[in-house]
Parts: sequence; structure tokens; C-alpha cells
Amino acid sequence: MRSSKLENFWSDAQEAVPALPAQVPEPWAFGATPDHADELLALVLNGTKTATASALWDIESDDEPVPQVGDASVILDGRNRPRAVIVTTAVEIVAFSAVNAAHAHSEGEGDRTLKEWRVVHEQFWRRYGQSGRAFSSDMPVVCERFELVFAV
Repeated sequence: MRSSKLENFWSDAQEAVPALPAQVPEPWAFGATPDHADELLALVLNGTKTATASALWDIESDDEPVPQVGDASVILDGRNRPRAVIVTTAVEIVAFSAVNAAHAHSEGEGDRTLKEWRVVHEQFWRRYGQSGRAFSSDMPVVCERFELVFAV
């Protein structure tokens, strides 16, 4: 998605946060459906969601880079409109079974417990996984923490 709307959004973000890079990062949305994108974005905007998790296998199969500390991301809503900028503050790759309660809580979803996190994320990766590999409890998960730095 490269559009004047995105370019204008990034210009506004840079004006508010001068430390952002000159180049607009590739925009993306949380979740796999428009409704899920909106739900998760709302959690980011209200400060509840400060982390996310991705299957490393999906990142690799999409030929995308693993998030790095300091990366800026443009977050889209369910209608592909740029709504927020987050900056990655920590990245850890662990097995699904090793994701901890603190990370689950920081993702801000549901009752914020590790038990619910595991159920919801296993269902998600079984349904929406992109790599062609079957879900497993030892699959590598990229646990990313972030800070909201700009929103409209």
C-alpha cells in the first residue's frame, strides 16, 4: 500500500516524532481479518496491547525480515487506513511452549492469561499459518514488544 494517504500519514508522524526514519515502513495490520485488525488496533490505541507474536516460519515463508529493536511500523485498521506508528523495543524468539505469562499479558487480548494466549494463538496459526508447516508446540515464535509513538 503506497498512496498519498500513507505518505501524508507518515509526514504527520515524522512531524510529531522527528526521530522516525525518512522512508515509510511497509504498513501492516494485526490479525487476519478486518474485524480482528480493528479489535487489536483498539487495544494498541488504548495502551493495553504493547506486544505481539508472529510465527517465525510465516515470516520466513513471506521472505520478510524478523523485527529488530528500533524498527518503526505503520499499523493499518481493518479498512487498510494508516492509524498508528509503533516502534519495536524488544524481540525474543522462543518456542511456542516457552512463551511466558508476561508476554501473554502484554499482548492485551482476552483475559490476558497465558492459558488463553496459547489457545487463541494455536487456533490462529492452525487456521492462518502461511508457511505450510503444521503448528507444533516447539515452533519458533517471535515475541515483539513495542511502544505506540503516533496515532490518529
